[in-house]
Amino acid sequence: MATSARCVQIHSQDNVAIATADLPVGTELSLAGGVTTREPIGLGHKFAIAPIEAGAAVLKYGQPIGLASRAIAVGDWVHIHNVSLDEGAKAYEFGSAVQPVSLATTPRTFAGYRRSNGGAGTRNYIAVISSVNCSASVSKAIARHFDRDRLAAFPQIDGVVAFTHHGGCAMQFGGMQHQLLNRVMGGIARHPNIGGYVLIGLGCEKATIEYLVEDQRLVQIEGLGGHPQQPPVLTLQNSGGTAKTIAAGIAAVEQLLPIANQVERVPIPASELMIATQCGGSDGSSGITANPALGVACDLIVEQGGTAILGETTEMVGAEHLLTRRAVRPEIGQKLLERIEWWRWYAGMFGETIDDNRSAGNAKGGLTTIAEKSLGAVAKGGSTPLR
Repeated sequence: MATSARCVQIHSQDNVAIATADLPVGTELSLAGGVTTREPIGLGHKFAIAPIEAGAAVLKYGQPIGLASRAIAVGDWVHIHNVSLDEGAKAYEFGSAVQPVSLATTPRTFAGYRRSNGGAGTRNYIAVISSVNCSASVSKAIARHFDRDRLAAFPQIDGVVAFTHHGGCAMQFGGMQHQLLNRVMGGIARHPNIGGYVLIGLGCEKATIEYLVEDQRLVQIEGLGGHPQQPPVLTLQNSGGTAKTIAAGIAAVEQLLPIANQVERVPIPASELMIATQCGGSDGSSGITANPALGVACDLIVEQGGTAILGETTEMVGAEHLLTRRAVRPEIGQKLLERIEWWRWYAGMFGETIDDNRSAGNAKGGLTTIAEKSLGAVAKGGSTPLR
């Protein structure tokens, strides 16, 4: 990486640099033997540091992010007006860039919550889980009731959080959407950061709470109050409307608070950490600042024996060939490609595409192509093997 006072060249092979401040016309920079901007360059945007012929690759991160749609001179602004997508087929390699992990010689710990089912949490929340969109406002009202003052007597509780969504009805019972929603809600309920939970429904929805509890085999986390027990379940129709359900939900949470507060933070090996990344509102800066820093953090966790999950599959499109090279086995790399193809099929059913899903905000922030956006996004995944 090469830097100047107000710009950065990420890779030695790059023919563009990124402005780290707004650069007026005529700004002289010491990068690449000396560059003078021929146009205004906004923060996070790119400019050429070498001549780029029409049809030649524009390189950032040492990788092609697109093709020059016309000749680009040194100092020119490089963006959607002179760069097009490279729609050529990628050559995928599997396992060619796997770097063995050197496990840390000094094990680290974190202060977490040990669950009786073996899980390890970094937080201790009470969850109010809405089974259907119709009960979302009630769930939020219950959670809002428990502000900092009301939780002051429970120092081991990090908060009461409502989990809501836009589904739960107008879907086929037991169908794909229903099962997906069930898995998500079940995953929230079982998450080690959840010390207890209340389920809130309407009463006539397709995604019934009874089926959710049975299908996901939901019980309150064992050990908090003795034996496993069914979670508190409330519906607006059985409780008598919105106000009565909110009151009943508040009472249910109040019963859970002293039980969940019994769990205290203890040292837990960092090898039990499992973190996941998410989209951070990509722009021309995040891919060279926060995202690589997250990648280093992921590497440090993996070196401790922990797990890092690179989320949002569609954010990998255009950079997936770099991830397949890190796959420990060919079938793992192939599984990633199959998942991306599934998303292409799924988006295609609605007349959409995932191959150029930049937003207007992405472009305003300096991102020119989906490949550039994805190269910055996968930086969150660090450098350790894909498993």
